[in-house]
Amino acid sequence: MVEQENPHPAAALSKQEFEALARFRFGIRRYLRFSEETVRRYGLTPQQYQLLLALMGFPEREWATVRELAERLQLRHHSVVELVDRAQGQGLVARVANPDDARSVRVLLTPEGERILGRLSALHREELRRLDSALTPPDWGSRVPDGSESV
Repeated sequence: MVEQENPHPAAALSKQEFEALARFRFGIRRYLRFSEETVRRYGLTPQQYQLLLALMGFPEREWATVRELAERLQLRHHSVVELVDRAQGQGLVARVANPDDARSVRVLLTPEGERILGRLSALHREELRRLDSALTPPDWGSRVPDGSESV
């Protein structure tokens, strides 16, 4: 059975809600543009910065497998392998044997990767502070997606 789309999906939102949603989307795009331009000035691609951040921010440990990175970055496995290859070539990450699973390797940051990530992340933090209200998601209150009020 094919789900029917609402013929008037915009009717569920008020003008103020559209404005809030547009403001939020604009804030996201401004932040992403800032990020892309900033990391390129440091000689990295946006994907390389995301790789370094995913490694440093991986929960409860200092490394991740390529499979885990593919999930975190929402990329295909082979794309992450290529990304790790390039980052390793720049001295930003290293691969080490995974003692728990001989079929995989652990990817971890090098001291140079940590240094660059630290600088870039400090700049990103400052930009997020500047964009504070623009990156606040719209407050939908008690409204539910179909426009009715929740109970």
